[in-house]
Amino acid sequence: MLEDDILKGAELIKQGKLVTFPTETVYGLGADAKNDRAVVNIYTAKGRPTFNPLIIHVTDLEEAQKYGEFNEKALKLAEKFWPGPMTLVVKRIPNCKISYMVTSGLDTIAIRIPSHEIARKFLKACGTPVAAPSANASGRVSSTKAEHVRESLGEKAGFIIEGDKSQVGLESTIIYCAKDVPMILRPGIITLEDISAVVGEVVKYDPDKYATAIEGNKPVAPGQLKTHYSPRIPLFMNATEFPEEFAVLAFGKVSDDIHVDLNLSESGDLVEAASNLFDYMRRLDTFPFKGISVMPIPNEGIGVAINDRLKRASQNGF
Repeated sequence: MLEDDILKGAELIKQGKLVTFPTETVYGLGADAKNDRAVVNIYTAKGRPTFNPLIIHVTDLEEAQKYGEFNEKALKLAEKFWPGPMTLVVKRIPNCKISYMVTSGLDTIAIRIPSHEIARKFLKACGTPVAAPSANASGRVSSTKAEHVRESLGEKAGFIIEGDKSQVGLESTIIYCAKDVPMILRPGIITLEDISAVVGEVVKYDPDKYATAIEGNKPVAPGQLKTHYSPRIPLFMNATEFPEEFAVLAFGKVSDDIHVDLNLSESGDLVEAASNLFDYMRRLDTFPFKGISVMPIPNEGIGVAINDRLKRASQNGF
């Protein structure tokens, strides 16, 4: 059944249709990255502004190098972390066949090689790069389960290849490698420390300076807009007060006098918290709650990525 769905999805991609597929990070809404009309359909289905570029997903580094120019540091990162939850923004190879709708007319391109078994089989069957943002309405909470996709996009999701819950639960780390010194544009489960160790120098990441990293007044990668990942009801991060009408999303051990609705990780495990974040935000984004109070998350390691998502989703982040 799953193998049949993978083959059906690949055939639909070749026909210019949209296909939703699981990855280790979040579910992706995919289209043939070389087909202008198919890529436009991604933006339309999500309600996504066309100035916000997409990531292409490929099967291996050899294929990636057909579309992007990899300098020495980009190659080191690719060889270390691919396949996996890392996206590299590199110089686009002139006249490559990737639609300029994917790159929003920029001279850079965002590329990823996923590690998820279903995603890899799907990409191999497609035989073409697949452009794919997260499979949810633009600006809203990302989807880590097939049911999230249906709730968020309905029929706009196209054909859905079902898998388990996304293990990582956060979008990929995005690293800008089009210049000499790599720069983190979007933190993820692959941390600044991990990246710096590979390239042999401290990688730049200034969340205030690079929160909306732009080139010619355009974002150079997804996840740069200040408002993103938002539930329908207000969310407040680093909460220390908990109104009765608000849901409480906790982390770690909690005082007995605080009513907790969900806990990202009772043991204080940041990897577990990242995996649960979007799923739990969706669960609490419902009646009778009037808002979501999120307890503080340590801003270290993977916690930097969790706080980045909360900052963009919250009323008190920027």
